[in-house]
This record gives sequence, structure tokens and C-alpha cells, in this order.
Amino acid sequence: MQNTLEILSASESPSLTKNQPALPNYAAAERQFVNLLEVDDLDKTVAAKPLLVSDFESAIAAALRSAYQEDSADDAAHLFLQRVLYRINRLNLFWYDDLRRYNNERSHYLRSVRDRIEESWQQWEIAQIDVAALQNIEDVKQALRDRAAADVDPELTEIDRYLREQMTEEGYKHLLAIASFDGLVEASRVSRIIGGAGNEIQSTLTRVLIEEYGGGRLSRKHSTYFAQMLAEFGMNTQPEAYFDLVPAEVLASINHNFLLTERKRHFLRYNGGLTYFEVAGPVAYRNYLAAAQRLNLSQAAMGYWELHIREDERHGRWMLDEVAIPLADRYPQEAWELVLGYDQEKSIGDRAAAAVVRSIQTAERN
Repeated sequence: MQNTLEILSASESPSLTKNQPALPNYAAAERQFVNLLEVDDLDKTVAAKPLLVSDFESAIAAALRSAYQEDSADDAAHLFLQRVLYRINRLNLFWYDDLRRYNNERSHYLRSVRDRIEESWQQWEIAQIDVAALQNIEDVKQALRDRAAADVDPELTEIDRYLREQMTEEGYKHLLAIASFDGLVEASRVSRIIGGAGNEIQSTLTRVLIEEYGGGRLSRKHSTYFAQMLAEFGMNTQPEAYFDLVPAEVLASINHNFLLTERKRHFLRYNGGLTYFEVAGPVAYRNYLAAAQRLNLSQAAMGYWELHIREDERHGRWMLDEVAIPLADRYPQEAWELVLGYDQEKSIGDRAAAAVVRSIQTAERN
């Protein structure tokens, strides 16, 4: 393991004019952060040699200002922050990799970095939603039912039609590469919410997880079907193999779910979001399946989508009727948080879907 850290060299720092502030070198700062994660005793090292993290800290501060406190959108800042946040969050799950990678999983310094990013980012996210209106909903259960009814079979959008009618085989492979980032470790975050006291709600969530995990049989686990799609094209089937292709908006969706599952106070928000995800999931999968069929791809190259359409239609009903509605009855004062979670998941998911299509179109042009 490394005991010294990479310091940003002068050659990596942008040149300056007298009145021009330094532009952060986010790529170099992220490399430094990766080295931080590999230090044997990160907290002790940072305490003894704070200058070792000064460039990384400057990049974090600049990115937070640029991404969440200024009017102009800075895509590079968003991507840097979400990549750093993801690298911290993924330590909450075991990846069957080098055990030493988890030496700093409870590092106070990493927690400080995570909390600073999440605080600014979540304030920005919550500002995208009319929270006051949600708090004043008179019938939360009906609001959830209405949303689910609208989202289970919506009209096709421009994005839907592009995926179904225009995406090329190269675009489809690019889609798989990005989707593999989550698809190869599917439902892992759900596992973080099913512990604790047993009741009907917990039992339904457990059923959802068990089906996603193929009833404990690797050959039937959903991630196995996803790996088969990748293998059909000779693509890399290792988790995180295509990390560098993943847009910031997709990372934000993943990181948002990490936050909600790791903090039990957000239990209602997470389950509201999971309700949307399971209700609306088949809509996206039908687009991907239609594209694969139009391209005359093999069954192995599309089987995951067929499985998900079939199972998630059932999961959507379970989540609405056996999780979200009972939770609204159990927590009447806080039930609006279920709708907040639903609406946030939809908003974040829509941004992620648009970013994925932009990435696909860029790949197709190159």
C-alpha cells in the first residue's frame, strides 16, 4: 500500500495571468484522491501532513462553488464531485476485491469530504422540487397512485423514439457500457434497507431483493443476465470497467440512492423513489428491447430487458400497494416524504436518461 501521496506538479497546474484565478485540474485532483484512498492510515497521514491534501481540497472547494453556488453550469465540476463521492460510497459495499482497499472505509477524513459534497449537492437537488406543495398534499396515498398510473405507461418522448428507432448497434453497445456500471451490481443498495424489525413492509422489500438476486442462484441473478449481454459483444464484464464513460447525472442517481439507504431517517424518501424506479423501469427497458429487436440482435444480447420488464411490472405493484401505501398509513405526518422521494427519483432519473442519450449520440458520431 502507498504511504506517500501524489502532489500536483507545476506542470499539471494551469498557467495564470495576474488577475486570473487558477482553474482546477480536476483529473489530477482525482488521481491524488485515488492515492489518498490507498494510504494505510489516511486520518493519521492527513493530520500529520495536511499539505498532502491541499491541492485536492482546493479542487473540492472550487468545484462546489462552480457546481452549486454559481449560475453557470460547470459540467467538469459536477463530474469531479460525483466521481469522488461515488468512490467513497462504494466502500459501503463489498466487491470481493483486495481487502486492503477497505482500510479507510470509516475514515473521518473521507466522511468529511462526503458530507461537504452531499450538503451542497443535496441543497441544490431539493431546490429543484416544490417541497412546500408536497407538504400540503391532503391525500398522499392518492397522490402516489396518480403518479404511478401516469408513469406506468406514458406517451413516448423524443428520447424514447430515438432509442427505439434510431440508435445504432454501436450506440446500443455504448448504452450497455454505461448501464453496466449499475447493472452488474444491481439491487445492492436495496440490501441496506431490509435489516431491522420484521413486518409486512420489510417482507415485501425482501421479496424484491430476492428476485433481483435470483433467489440466491447466481445463474438467475439479474446481474448475470446483464453480464451475458456484455459478453455477447465481447465487452468487459467486470464491475466498473466503464467508469470513465459514466456521465455525472448517472453517478448522481447512484450517489443519491447511497445517501438515502445509508441514512435511515430518509427511509420514506428512498422507498418513494424505489416505487418510481420499479413502476417506471419497464418503460425504459421496452425502449432498449425494441432497439435490440430492430437491430436483429441475439436473445443473449437483450435477455436482461425481457426479464426486467416481466419482473419489474410486478415489483412496481408491490412497491406501491405493499410498501409505499402502508408506509403512508404508518407515518401520516411524514408521508409526504414518500412523494418527495418519488418525485426526486423521477427528476434525477430523467436528467440521467438525457445524459446517457447525449453520450450515445456523441459515441455514434465518433
